[in-house]
Amino acid sequence: MASRRAAEGMIEAGRVTVNGAVASLGDSADDELDVIALDGKPIPAAMKTVTIMLHKPAGYVTTMSDEQGRRTVKDLCADVGVRVYPVGRLDLNSSGLLLMTSDGALAEKLTHPSHEIDKRYRVTVRGDVAKALPVLRAPAMLDGYLTKPAQVRLLRENPYGTVLEMVIHEGRNRQIRRICEKAELKVVGLCRIAIGELRLGELPSGKWRHLTEEELAYLHAAGKEEQYGY
Repeated sequence: MASRRAAEGMIEAGRVTVNGAVASLGDSADDELDVIALDGKPIPAAMKTVTIMLHKPAGYVTTMSDEQGRRTVKDLCADVGVRVYPVGRLDLNSSGLLLMTSDGALAEKLTHPSHEIDKRYRVTVRGDVAKALPVLRAPAMLDGYLTKPAQVRLLRENPYGTVLEMVIHEGRNRQIRRICEKAELKVVGLCRIAIGELRLGELPSGKWRHLTEEELAYLHAAGKEEQYGY
């Protein structure tokens, strides 16, 4: 129904009640046992969270609105039926697997700094790759933070450049591009093909699909493992 910040605003404004009592931030409720209402109208208990996988094309920003009038991932998910929000980000010129969800708790788990699920990318670069490989595979200092070493594998050459497969853990802002810049490589194409066990597969660019029950179970389990340090 709303983002977490907007929902907190509704609660602070006294618009949310639980079993007839005005709710406060920090209160708990069970949507299967309690009557939760917004502006006096009960929220249906059957309202389920939705999590999808989107194949984001290059040229779309990973936001729900944009002050510069650029196309957003919201435009690609207008037919989902509920409002879903991006989990993490892909920059404007990158494409590939982007998770979007209406489940705020799941999104918070997956974007928490302690949650370092592997993210796999296919990166096309130009430059001296042989010289760059040691730099690409070494820890990198970004914004005062030393990243873990990336896993880098040379896949093939094509007319556009050299195709690498890179696996990173933290997902710092523009991490792949900044590492490649340090290695004096120019990125001409970047696509995220997997997040942990979730694979982009044959999902067409610009399209989305619901996650399977198995994929959802994996994400919830992964978030729990990171939360409790297992």
